[in-house]
Amino acid sequence: MGAADVVPGVSGGTIAFISGIYEELITSINNIDLSLIKVLRRKGFNTFWKTLNGNFLLSVFLGIFISVFSLAKLISWLMVNQPILLWSFFFGLVLASVIFVAKAIKKWNLGTIIAFVLGALVAYYITTLPPAENTASTPFLFLSGALAVCAMILPGISGAFILVLLGSYKTILDAVHERDLYTIATVALGAVFGLLSFARLLKWMFANYKNSTLALLTGFILGSLNKIWPWKRVLETKTYGNKIIPVNEVNVSPFQFEGDNQLTYAILLALLGFCVIFILERFATKSKN
Repeated sequence: MGAADVVPGVSGGTIAFISGIYEELITSINNIDLSLIKVLRRKGFNTFWKTLNGNFLLSVFLGIFISVFSLAKLISWLMVNQPILLWSFFFGLVLASVIFVAKAIKKWNLGTIIAFVLGALVAYYITTLPPAENTASTPFLFLSGALAVCAMILPGISGAFILVLLGSYKTILDAVHERDLYTIATVALGAVFGLLSFARLLKWMFANYKNSTLALLTGFILGSLNKIWPWKRVLETKTYGNKIIPVNEVNVSPFQFEGDNQLTYAILLALLGFCVIFILERFATKSKN
């Protein structure tokens, strides 16, 4: 999830879903409230930790934290130096995720079809929005963390891409690289606020409209494919410090992509990403059994 969330266009929520932990993650986050303090006082730490589902949450968020810090530099380098190969892998992974999540829908009807189409249109529209100017004020970084984490736990909607749209992606990524603890803490507090608020809505949706919710999430994933198509022609760029960031791109055919001699490798990586989803599904099924 951490590796996926570093890439603008790929959602950690998609990884959570295909690995079979999505609903448990939402339920566990939803259990975090003030009543846990009473449990801790009256029944002790062991009961508190079990009520929290502490082992599960610690494993997930520790994994995300380690992955973000260890892979941020590598993925930043790949995005600049090998973008086609990087996006090809994630395109195959996300494409397979559409099939995987759609399989979980028990019954298709008019409501689920509308939810699916709506999710696809909303996600597609979000991928076409232009990025904002880079912003580094404390209140805005707090808001960025809150909005990005909501997107992070939605399959198909990338938290990193939301940060790009808000104009705070570079600020936060630089803060991770430079170990700027103040900026990291500000974004983290916003993320905690957004996560605890949004998890309640998602739990209610799963409890009352599970098929429609799954259809909506499937649409989100399908619509997000527009953003991660590997072959793009850059129409406009902006400079942030010593970095040039594309802000207006158009998807093109790999055969129209000038100077591209990576097609074979790109296809192989896309197939690898596609297969990874079903490998994860098999591991998730074994762990449940």
